Amino acid sequence: MPLIDFILHIDDHLVTIVNNFGAGTYWIIFAIIFIETGLVIFPFLPGDSLIFAAAAMAANPKYGLNVLLLYIVAAAAAIIGDSINYEIGKWSVTSGAKHSWFNKLINENDRLAAEKFFERHGSITIVIGRFIPLIRTFVPFISGGSKMHYQTFVIYNILGGLLWTALFTSIGYFFGNFPVVKGHFSLIVIGIILVSVVPILVVALKKKLTMRRKQHFND
Repeated sequence: MPLIDFILHIDDHLVTIVNNFGAGTYWIIFAIIFIETGLVIFPFLPGDSLIFAAAAMAANPKYGLNVLLLYIVAAAAAIIGDSINYEIGKWSVTSGAKHSWFNKLINENDRLAAEKFFERHGSITIVIGRFIPLIRTFVPFISGGSKMHYQTFVIYNILGGLLWTALFTSIGYFFGNFPVVKGHFSLIVIGIILVSVVPILVVALKKKLTMRRKQHFND
């Protein structure tokens, strides 16, 4: 599938984008991150690996990317995207619920997973959720739907956006051009995804163990 190929070989595709669009690459990066975080129906876009690959390219002078500008663009896209997603979530509990077409666009399993994660960790989920694919897209949506005060949301939103972007920008910039990383980039991308999903698995495992203990106690 083209999307899977794009995600696994995002470094190669990004080189093509830079060669074809030059400084316009920043706008493309902004758009991809904004769509992933801002539009709840696109949780599968590669935010983490995109920032990682772009930062690795910024460390190489021949591509002409500025790592500080990259960080600002990515962070702005993440923060603005989550703010839009919050408003969509807020709208969904009023007008959105009346439109069947809107409900069909939402992945119910991903939404429920994000809700459970949100219920368990509270407002800090807005920060933690940044680092978890799929959850990242649904957390601001659920925050808006839960009628969380926007001032509370925006504080965690900015903090999470800055930390998430800083992490993958730094890792990509300092380690992305190591020969072992460049030679196994697809495996690195898969590793990023797997490591990001670990918190979800831990929460699910704890919940399953808790339910088993309760069942055993009741028996």
